[in-house]
Amino acid sequence: MIGLPDTITACLFDLDGVLTGTAVLHREAWKRTFDEYLRTRDTANFQEFTDADYATYVDGRPRADGVREFLRSRGIDLPEGTPDDPVDAPTVNGIGNRKNELVLKIIDERGVNPYPGSVRYLEAAKQAGLRIAVVTSSANGAKVLDAADLSRFVEARVDGLVIRRDHLKGKPAPDSFLAGAKELGVDPKQAAVFEDAQSGVQAGKAGGFGYVVGVNRENQADALRAHGADVVVEDLADLLEDK
Repeated sequence: MIGLPDTITACLFDLDGVLTGTAVLHREAWKRTFDEYLRTRDTANFQEFTDADYATYVDGRPRADGVREFLRSRGIDLPEGTPDDPVDAPTVNGIGNRKNELVLKIIDERGVNPYPGSVRYLEAAKQAGLRIAVVTSSANGAKVLDAADLSRFVEARVDGLVIRRDHLKGKPAPDSFLAGAKELGVDPKQAAVFEDAQSGVQAGKAGGFGYVVGVNRENQADALRAHGADVVVEDLADLLEDK
C-alpha cells in the first residue's frame, strides 16, 4: 500500500523538502547570507551563490559543514569560530548563525506548509504500523514540525542539535540516519530513508538502509539516482496505491 518492500518496518524522513516546503526558505536564506558575504569580501569580482551551489555544497548538510564546503569551493578558508559567534563574525560559525537568524525570520513571516502528499503518506505509514522518525540537519527541527502540525506522527527526532550534542558526522555520512534507526530500535536494513538532497540520499546508501527514496523537488532525479536512491518520486503520495 505504501510503496516499500515488505521487509521495511520503519521510515526515516528528512524534513525540509521532504515533509515541508521549508527547503525553499533555507535556500533563500543561504543565498542572501552568502551573497552578502561575497559581495562585501570582493565587490569587483562578486559571483553570486547559485541553485547549483546549494544542491552541491549545502543542501542536507549541517549548517557549519555547508558553510565550509561552499566557501572551500570558492577558495575561501575561514576560522571555525565557536557556536556562539555573533552573526557578523568572519567565521564559519558566524556565517552559519547569520543564515539561521535569517531563516527563522523568514519562517516567522511566512509560516510552514507541509506538502499535502507528505501528510497523506505519513497518515498511511502510521496506519500501516510503521515506526516514524525525522532526521534533519536543521537545528530548528522541533519548531518546524510543530509549526507544520507534524509532531503527532514522529516517534523520534534527530536534528542539528542532536548532531552537535552527540558529535555525529553530518550528511553525506550516515551517522544521523543510523542514530534515528537506533532511536526507533530497528536495524538499518529494516528502515527506509526519504530524502530530497543528494547528500542525504548518499547517506542513506552509505548506511546500508533497506530502501532509499529520493524525492525530486528540484529537478535532480538523475543525480538522486546516481547518489544511491532506489526509487525517485516527485511527491511521497506517488508511492501510495490509492494515489
